[in-house]
Amino acid sequence: MKKIIITAGLLVSMLFRTSAQSSSGEENAYEKRKLKIDEINLVSSYYQQDGNNSAVTGGIGTEQLTDYANSFDLKMSTYDKKNRQHNITVDLNLDYYTSASSDNVDPRSISGASAADLHIYPSIAWSMKDPNTRITKGLAYSFSKEFDYQSHGFTASWAKASKDNNREFSIKASAFFDKATIILPTELRTSTNSSGRSGTGGTKPRNSYALALSLSQVINERLQLMLVAEPSYQEGFLSTSFHRVYFTDNTMTAEKLPGTRFKLPIALRASYFLGDNVVLKGFYRYYMDNWGMTAHTVNMEGSYKLTPFVSLTPFYRFSKQTAVKYFAAYGKHAPAETYYTSDYDISGMTTNFLGTGVRLAPVNGVLGIKHWASVELRYGHYTRSTGMVANIVTLHMKMK
Repeated sequence: MKKIIITAGLLVSMLFRTSAQSSSGEENAYEKRKLKIDEINLVSSYYQQDGNNSAVTGGIGTEQLTDYANSFDLKMSTYDKKNRQHNITVDLNLDYYTSASSDNVDPRSISGASAADLHIYPSIAWSMKDPNTRITKGLAYSFSKEFDYQSHGFTASWAKASKDNNREFSIKASAFFDKATIILPTELRTSTNSSGRSGTGGTKPRNSYALALSLSQVINERLQLMLVAEPSYQEGFLSTSFHRVYFTDNTMTAEKLPGTRFKLPIALRASYFLGDNVVLKGFYRYYMDNWGMTAHTVNMEGSYKLTPFVSLTPFYRFSKQTAVKYFAAYGKHAPAETYYTSDYDISGMTTNFLGTGVRLAPVNGVLGIKHWASVELRYGHYTRSTGMVANIVTLHMKMK
């Protein structure tokens, strides 16, 4: 963890030194079009959860997990000869987690491959904004890898603003091509379906296609609204091979779910400026899919300026969802069923997420460091009606 933070700090220092050198003295027209650094974001978080409904052990047993995450985000921009703005964003995310529940894939081992893992997911995005047509186009690529899967993602986006810039319509299309490693519970492994110490049985494809449509509108100087629809379709191996399922006759097998899934979330966002010191943000989302799940989510967040440089950001999110039609608790599935899961993530439940943040944004920079624009510390407490409890602490530093 310390090595990551120190390395990021040195990189930030070198980047701003280069930026300062390039801006000193007289600049000609060519130099003004050089790629420049607009913003750097460093985010570190610690997440911890516990409960007693692990899907690895059939819907019972520990859900204990801890996750340490670090994110480095670099935003750059330049202008071409037609005065079109080009933006490039480079993202590097590293998650290291330990999980007692995942380690039960092979309970006979002291520590299996799933007990701890480093999740790496970098991405790069480019966009171009034309001030004459008010059209913004973009492309992005992402990669993700964990012990049991890897993913390649591709995104294309298009947006157009109105002449007065009070309204914008955008469309974004994404495709993710994954390979899921088949890792069966130890009880189900044979010489024909598994090999090696980790009991892997090859890989299977899992592809996802998503479309995001949004329309934003400035109603007046205080109120802004956005309507979003994000249909998506998945195909391939959508089960998790090491999730156990126990039947009413005391037999056991691995989770089995359909090979396709269609999802449709529709959301409305609102921002309201209540005077100079208060900003209120609201969010409502309705979700449905063809596995039988429906969900309602309400999120509220406020930002209150204690001083011109210090803000409090309390937030609260409530969600209620129904179970997919293939879910049943431990030992409740009938042996004749075609599909079955005891994963409580897709069970019926209500959730609450409550917390607050403190943000510092001094005019002369944090601790007098000019380019250190802001720092924010957030804490959130999460609960499920199933009994799971989680806590997360996040530190966000922004450089400009």
